[in-house]
Parts: sequence; structure tokens; C-alpha cells
Amino acid sequence: DGLFLCHPGWSGFLGHIVHNWKARWFILRQNTLVYYKLEGGRRVTPPKGRIFLDGCTITCPCLEYENRPLLIKLKTQTSTEYFLEACSREERDAWAFEITGAIHAGQPGKVQQLHSLRNSFKLPPHISLHRIVDKMHDSSTGIRSSPNMEQGSTYKKTFLGSSLVDWLISNSFVASRLEAVTLASMLMEENFLRPVGVRSMGAIRSGDLAEQFLDDSTALYTFAESYKKKISPKEEINLSTVELSGTVVKQGYLAKQGHKRKNWKVRRFVLRKDPAFLHYYDPSKEENRPVGGFSLRGSLVSALEDNGVPTGVKGNVQGNLFKVITKDDTHYYIQASSKAERAEWIEAIKKLT
Repeated sequence: DGLFLCHPGWSGFLGHIVHNWKARWFILRQNTLVYYKLEGGRRVTPPKGRIFLDGCTITCPCLEYENRPLLIKLKTQTSTEYFLEACSREERDAWAFEITGAIHAGQPGKVQQLHSLRNSFKLPPHISLHRIVDKMHDSSTGIRSSPNMEQGSTYKKTFLGSSLVDWLISNSFVASRLEAVTLASMLMEENFLRPVGVRSMGAIRSGDLAEQFLDDSTALYTFAESYKKKISPKEEINLSTVELSGTVVKQGYLAKQGHKRKNWKVRRFVLRKDPAFLHYYDPSKEENRPVGGFSLRGSLVSALEDNGVPTGVKGNVQGNLFKVITKDDTHYYIQASSKAERAEWIEAIKKLT
């Protein structure tokens, strides 16, 4: 149970109903959310009302009220809408998770999917960073920049890390906060965003992709001024039409460690057979052209467990890491989003080596 500010919005009713915010004490009971009035800091019985969760839809984060970023929106089967405001992001997300579980209580598979989704950083297969950034700049539906203070200094035109995560989820670019952090780290790596202030600047020193961007209400970020400029083309890599002519066997997003700076970047990997090649693409580029790749003939692929991670690998990546060694002894360190995904990639690559 817990305290919320509650604003029931009655769809289908006339505008004479007062839409004000009131403090209510909520208790989640199986498929019902019961709420009580408060007097003198104590809840008053009997309950003030009930929200039946069967057939409900939940929206979290809900960004319909600009100055209230900690909202959960519930819409019942009868199209009645309730807006619940928590006192912190952590409390909001915890309640949303439990309410979502109650809504799908009769579907064990769905509940299991929600639990795995919460810890996933798997990104959609055809994500476009340019499209995301363009939408972020939209004057009506984009991220709102404003002056923010950190340790006595004021930074103009900035936004909070947690606000960007909320926005990415709300706009359906990602399905979980962990995915949003991975995506935001990609946006920083590709110079669409930059950290501002002590808190966020300190985080980018980490080699771990998932820790470079902070899902935090004290970490500040801003748009990089050059986001509209064309990204300077790197050295053209020699790709024959033959190596790109193979049949696509598997594709998806994985994190790859760079050979020089040793930092992690998310790349879209495409595995082809006949001939056997593994190529990787930069999702920030508009053109559908690999930024790297190698032949799998004579290659070795293996999983790296906790006790097998080389000292050259940076970041907290143990558990989902694997290595590909090419015929010319080039080492590629790659991170999957889960052990199961890592196993799938290793099995698929081994068949072609």
C-alpha cells in the first residue's frame, strides 16, 4: 500500500466535473486497486473507491501533464481514466510493475515476459537514431530543455537523465528503462547528446555501455550542437559485393568493444552464409552500409565466463560476453543482452566456421 495524489479523469462526462488533485491512500488487492481518503494523516474507512484492474490498460511513464513527470495512467474497460502521481520515480515504477502484474495475473506467460523485459537491454531490430533525435527536437512532443542547477551552478537548455528515459519509453522507442539507458548511451556515443555537469560527466569515464548514461534526476544532459550536421565519413572499408551477397541467417543488436579506445558501442550485427561473414552496422548512419565485418572461415568463437575475461576488456560485462578470433588472429569482444541470446549467437556462428 502507499500514498498517491489522485486525479480521476472521467471520459464521456461533461466539463462541469472538477478535475483537482487529491491525496489518497492506495492498496493493491489481487485485481483491484482500493483507495481511501486521508484525514489527519490516517486513512478513513470505508474505502473512497475501487479501480477494477481486469481489462485495464496502464501507461507509465505518462507525460500528459508537463509539470507532473511521476504519473501512472490507468484506463478501465469502461474508458474511465485515472492519473496517479507518486512521490519518486522509483516508487512510481515499482507500483506500475506490480499493477501491470495484477492486470495480467491470469496470464503466467505474460507475467514472466514482464519480468524478463524489465532486465533486458535488447533494442528493436531497425531502430533509427536520426528519427529519434528529430523527434526529440520536436517543439510540441519532444524533450523540453530548461535551466537546471547542479552543485550551485546553473546550466541552460538541459534535461534530466531520468526525463529522457521516461520520454523514450513513452514514445515506444524502447520497452524498459534498461533498454532506454542503452539507447541513450548510443546517442551520446554518436555525438547526438552530451553530458553536462559533474554527475553525468563522471559517468562517461566508465567503459561499460550500460553505465555511461545515468537514469537519474540529478544527472544533466543537453543536445550536441552539431546533431544536424552530417557525420564525417570514416575511412571507406573495402566491401566486395560477394561478401554481402550471402543469405542472412541472423541479425540483431549487440555491444562491441572498440579495438583502439576499448569503449563499448551498440551495433547491428548481420550474420550471413554462402559466403560466411559477420558484418556490423552503425545505427546512427542513414545508409545501410556495414562499418566493419570479417569472414568466419577458420574463425573461433567462445563464451567468456567470469574467470575468463581478459584484462583488456573494460566494463562490467561478465556473464554475457563472447569472443570471436578470426583467421588472421584479430580478436572481437562482443556482449549480448542475456546468456540465452549469447548462446544463440555462438551456436549460429559455430555452424558457419
